[in-house]
Amino acid sequence: MQRNGNPRVSVVVPTRNEARNLEVVLPAIAAVRPAVHEVIVVDGNSVDGTIDTAQRVLPWVKVITQTRKGKGNAMACGFAAATGDVIVMFDADGSADPAEIPAFVRALIAGADFAKGSRFVRGGGSDDITLLRKSGNAGLNGVANALFGTSYTDLCYGYNAFWADILPVLDLPPIEISAPADGSMLWGDGFEIETVLNCRVAAAGLKITEVPSMERERIFGQTNLRTFADGTRVLRTLAAERRRASRGRAERVQVEEQARALTPVGGIPVVPPAPQAGPPATSQEASAGRPVPQPRTGGPDAAPQPRHEGPAREQRDGVTLRLALEEEAS
Repeated sequence: MQRNGNPRVSVVVPTRNEARNLEVVLPAIAAVRPAVHEVIVVDGNSVDGTIDTAQRVLPWVKVITQTRKGKGNAMACGFAAATGDVIVMFDADGSADPAEIPAFVRALIAGADFAKGSRFVRGGGSDDITLLRKSGNAGLNGVANALFGTSYTDLCYGYNAFWADILPVLDLPPIEISAPADGSMLWGDGFEIETVLNCRVAAAGLKITEVPSMERERIFGQTNLRTFADGTRVLRTLAAERRRASRGRAERVQVEEQARALTPVGGIPVVPPAPQAGPPATSQEASAGRPVPQPRTGGPDAAPQPRHEGPAREQRDGVTLRLALEEEAS
C-alpha cells in the first residue's frame, strides 16, 4: 500500500439486518466514479438475508462475518480485510451519500491523513438530526476540542476516510481475540468506535481535514440512536481516551529518558525493551479508568464476574471528565 494520486479505495460497510437498505446502497457505491477498488460488507449475524442480498445486488462484493459483536469490531474486521490504499467508513442505512466518496479521497490526496465528514461546515447538512441531538453534538465537540486541541465541528458523525497506513496508530482490539466471558465488549468494539478513532488520530498528531457531508434519513428500518445514553457514552469515551493519550505521552517520555541513560556519550542511541502489553481492556475497564487485569501465574485465568454499576458510575464519569478538563486547562 502506498500514498499516490490515484489510490485504490476500499469501502467498509458494517451491517446487521440491513437487507432492504443494501438493495439501494450497494449499487449506489458501485456507481461512484472514479470506481472504488472494493466494497466490504461486514455482517453481524443478520437474520433478514443481508448476506444473500449483498451478493445478489453486487456480485463482486466481499462479504465477511465479524468476529465479536459491536460496530467497532465490525469496522476493525473490515479494516483488516481491506486491500486498498484508502479506507472509507460507510453506514448501510442509506443516510450517507456515496457520491461524496471522491471528495473524501481528494482531501486525503491533498495531504490529510484522516478525512472527517461534517454536517456542520459549509456544504454539509442533515435531514435527520434533531435540535436536541445537534445541541448535544455541539457540546461534545467543545469537550473533545478542549481535551485534544482539535477543531472538530461534528465529533459524532461516522462518515470518514483515511489512508490505510495509519491503521497501526488506531490500535484497535485484534479481531482474533475472543469476546470476554462475562458478555462485555472490548474497548473499541462498540458504538464508541467513531469517537475512539477521532481521539486517537488527534492524539497521534495526524493531519485531519473536515469534508462537508449531507446526511439523509435512514431509508428503511429504525435508528438505534439513543440521545442521552449515546451522549453519556461519548463523554465516557472522551475521558477514557484522554487518559490513554496522557499515559502514552508519559510512556514515551520514560522511554526517551531510559534511552538517554543507556546511550554512551557519542555512541549509537540505545532503545530499551518495550514493556510487555497485557490483554485489551473491556469497555467497562477503559471507561471507568481501571487498570487492565493481568493473567495470573500457576493456573488458568478465572472468568471475570459481571459488574453491576448504577448512579455511582455516572458520578465517577463526571468526576473523571472534570479532572481531565482541569488537567488540560492547567
